[in-house]
Amino acid sequence: MRFFITAALAAALAGPALGNPGVSPASVSQDAKPGDSFDIAKVVTTPEIPPNPDIVLLVDVTGSMQNAINNVKTGLANIIATVKEAQPTAQFAVAAYRDFTDPDPFTVRQQLTADPALLQTAVNGLVAGGGGDEPEAWINALWEVGTNAIAFRPDSSRVVVLVGDAPSHDPSGGHSLNDAINALVGKEIRVIAVNVGAQRLDISGQATAVTQATGGVIIASNVDSVSDAILSGLKNLDVTVKPDIISCDASLTVSFAPTETTVPSGNTVTFTETIAVASGAPQGTTLQCSVRFLLNGVPGGDAFIQSISIKVKDITPPVVGCVEGPNPAGKKTPNVNANFWTLTSHDNVDSAVSILVRDSISGHEYEFGPYPPNTNIKLVQAPGATPNVKQGEGVVDWQITVKGCAVLVARDASGNEATANCCARPPSRIMKW
Repeated sequence: MRFFITAALAAALAGPALGNPGVSPASVSQDAKPGDSFDIAKVVTTPEIPPNPDIVLLVDVTGSMQNAINNVKTGLANIIATVKEAQPTAQFAVAAYRDFTDPDPFTVRQQLTADPALLQTAVNGLVAGGGGDEPEAWINALWEVGTNAIAFRPDSSRVVVLVGDAPSHDPSGGHSLNDAINALVGKEIRVIAVNVGAQRLDISGQATAVTQATGGVIIASNVDSVSDAILSGLKNLDVTVKPDIISCDASLTVSFAPTETTVPSGNTVTFTETIAVASGAPQGTTLQCSVRFLLNGVPGGDAFIQSISIKVKDITPPVVGCVEGPNPAGKKTPNVNANFWTLTSHDNVDSAVSILVRDSISGHEYEFGPYPPNTNIKLVQAPGATPNVKQGEGVVDWQITVKGCAVLVARDASGNEATANCCARPPSRIMKW
């Protein structure tokens, strides 16, 4: 059987409120039968800043960039605070580039760190100088960052913020634009290009090529608004959301449609999550599954982890019967109208099943019990009598008198029911209903 949980119900089950980054509902707890499947509207709200970011500020320090550099110096503390408020594990690095006609065409001023003081010191040390011709060496700088210059964390969202006002030589330091792009893509590094001043960073389409290939963005900026442009770029990256099964018990499967989707950061994504219980799933057990949602291939954190708990319903009736029981007189059958029986029952899930005894002629009007399995009874079949029960003697727990046969009714804890006839006849005459 298949059923559907609506978005409204899904939001009520668990998880963060819509608008907060994370998955909703964050937990699913459901009873289901073997063979059942059901759909849940799964809503993932993406963060404005990518998770666990490693952000490299790669700044042009040629002569025309001093005012832009000054703006980064004054705005750095706000950049760091804003990013860390959204993503507390964020780290930053600082690197600079010039041209190969200048000293130090590429330098790493500060490796990745979470220390604001170290970062401020590195940015304060940036001083514009050199240059001369317009093309600079940022293709080489990107190639350096995409190879071994920066020690990125293995589980980070990697972003390079390229701040400049001029195109690059191509090749640059012996590396072509394609070399730089391949290096960046190989390390899953996205590029935000901050096009400063006269907007000449992309005059030949180089920045467009890099940002499109890496899933980045170009942001135009005046020299006095570079810090704002950097934050704007970090908040305008596309994010690809992809469900990822961490672990799932056997007999439980989870799938999603679509399998992944891309939206601007800060937006929501809706998946149809299908949870299916195998037809042979062990009844009475609880099956568990854990799913995380990756953001551009990076785990989004605890808010993006979903737990699933499915209790498999018991749908199998118990087995009930009567077998020849002990006779305190030592005789098997004292007469054709009375027998001694032991009431037996067992279930695939419940350790104890209750048994009711009902007169087959009077039905529910006369019903005795419930009795536990292995109860010994003396069954008296007297068509003219009023059905009744009284305390037995010795090994006999109860004496039950009925008009017709005794109908044994066994129910397990899940409400499954089984019946069997128990008559004052030899055991060979017993039959199940």
